[in-house]
Amino acid sequence: MSTTEHDLLLQIENCRVEMISQAMKTSFANDEVLALSVKLDQLLNLYESQCPK
Repeated sequence: MSTTEHDLLLQIENCRVEMISQAMKTSFANDEVLALSVKLDQLLNLYESQCPK
């Protein structure tokens, strides 16, 4: 696993944890939760495009 791939996976996991934590404090429809969801989608798309299977 390359450093870039490892860093990207850490960013994905951190974003996921932050999104879930924020959703539990507020709601899944909260603006911050939705923004984190968009960020997570972007990170996942980047991982899918950059990292070999």
